[in-house]
Amino acid sequence: MTTNPRVRDWTEAELDVPGELREVVRAPAAVLSAVGDVVDPTSPDVVRLAADLVATMRVSPGCVGLAAPQVGVGAKVFCVDVSEHPKTREHHGTFVLCNAEVVSGSRNEKAREGCMSVPDFTGDVKRPSRIVVRGQLPGTGEEVELEAEAFEARALQHEIDHCDGLLFLDRAAGAHAVYARKTYL
Repeated sequence: MTTNPRVRDWTEAELDVPGELREVVRAPAAVLSAVGDVVDPTSPDVVRLAADLVATMRVSPGCVGLAAPQVGVGAKVFCVDVSEHPKTREHHGTFVLCNAEVVSGSRNEKAREGCMSVPDFTGDVKRPSRIVVRGQLPGTGEEVELEAEAFEARALQHEIDHCDGLLFLDRAAGAHAVYARKTYL
């Protein structure tokens, strides 16, 4: 995997606004099943949202990503940081993407996922383990493309799904692939 240096070196300091904590909404909140709006990544509201997502992710134990719908905002914006997770190999650190989409994917693998918006359950979800994602950085609107694999690829797809109105439960193979969470967030 080749990391994108622009994404890898991005920090929330570029947003130039302090992030505030937001409440995480839980299923079955309607915003979680609605497709988010495409955003203007240079909009001050989107920049503030990006800062708030990072701030909220950082104080949430075990959280490796957070999407706008999870804080009640129907928008295609999310943050990811898998750098501290034990399953992580290579990663881009902390970053936020707007209007992101998976351009390509390969090597489907099944793995367990959890979600702050579905705190009582985890589920087995099959996803590509190598992906290319295209999106825009908040503040500048700069378009970036990055390669991700393994755990970071899974986290990115999970957050993009949130922006498209999908939960990991929608991707699980069925009720037999959903489990009561043993450790609660």
